[in-house]
Parts: sequence; structure tokens; C-alpha cells
Amino acid sequence: MPSAADLTAVLLTARLALVTTVLLLLIATPIAWWLARSPSRLKSVVGAIVTLPLVLPPAVIGFYLLVLLGPEGPLGKMTQQLGLGLLPFTFSGLVVASVIYSMPFVVQPIQQAFAAMGERPMEAAATLRASPLNAFLTVALPLARPGFITAAVLGFAHTVGEFGVVLMIGGNIPGKTQVLSMAIYNHVEALEYQSAHWLAGGMLCFSFVVLLLLYSRGWNRRP
Repeated sequence: MPSAADLTAVLLTARLALVTTVLLLLIATPIAWWLARSPSRLKSVVGAIVTLPLVLPPAVIGFYLLVLLGPEGPLGKMTQQLGLGLLPFTFSGLVVASVIYSMPFVVQPIQQAFAAMGERPMEAAATLRASPLNAFLTVALPLARPGFITAAVLGFAHTVGEFGVVLMIGGNIPGKTQVLSMAIYNHVEALEYQSAHWLAGGMLCFSFVVLLLLYSRGWNRRP
């Protein structure tokens, strides 16, 4: 059976995934809208930057975040000047790392939903004298709802399964930065296979249910 420390890791992971998903939806929506509709030549550059976490090893992302957010890094100096302290090895640091690492899993489904929507709905809203913001809120967002659902589910699930990035930026501090994947690693390292089975089996079932919902509901399809 899972120990109290394991349950703490599960709750911390759920909290991290929830906070990360909410932040990602807020950050990714304007980025996805711009990528789907902007004719700018910078779109390819921005798209490549957003997609980088898909091809970069998690340890590389974690290492550079550790450098940037560390005491000598530019972002680390800024957070200290703002009175926020240093973010590495804190829950806030885990959130920053998770947002960056899971970004493409949230941006891409929303971007595809906006792109599949086409121009006609927004043009029709404009003929009815709807402001751009009103048209976005009342027309674009409802039409892109399947993309948002897919993005939220994938962002949450991907955050739950993180290991390399959160290990680099958060360490493995029980009750503070030790997430579920690290708890499994600790059990395996200590040859505690039964405890590892409980946690790993739970993650396996969770991942299967997530994918089953996506495919059975058709949320992974474009609108």
C-alpha cells in the first residue's frame, strides 16, 4: 500500500498539474490565436520556440532553467530584487518548469482548433458589428471548445508524468518538490518494487483513461 509520503507526492503532483494547466490555458490561448491567424514571418520562429520542448531532452530544459533562475542568472536576480526569492527547489519553480515543458501540448491543440475554424465565423461576427474581443469570446472560443478540452487534458496528463525537468529544477525534496514520478524512482532505487508497482500502476491506468476519453469522445479531432 502507498505510504503517507507517497500520498503526499500524489497530492503535490495533482496540485502541480492543476496549477500548471490553468496557467497554460491562459498563456497558450493568445499564442495559439496569433499562430493560427497571423501572417507575420515571425510565426515560424515563435512556433519553433513553442515546440522546442517536444524535441529537447528534459534535462537540457531543466539545466538552462536552473541557470536562468539561479542566484547568478538574470531571472534569478530579478526574482530576488522583486522579493520573490529564488525559485529553484520550490513549488513555484516546479510550476515555471512545468509550464515551459508542457507548453506545446496545450498550444498545438488550441492552435489547430482556431485554424480549423476558418475566417467565416469571425467575418460574420464583424458584419453584426461585434468588436474583435466580443467576437473572440462569443464565437471563436465556443467553436474551439474541443481543442481547449484536448489541450487541458493533455497538459494535465503530461505534467503528471514529468520527471527530468522537475528533478533538475525542483530536486527531490519530500513533501516540497517530490512529485509522483520521483517517488516511483526512489522506490525502484531502494528495490521497493511493491510500492513502485502501486504508484506506477496508478499512473498507467490514469494515462490509459486519459487517452481513452480523448479518442472515444473525439476531442482530439478538429472542429
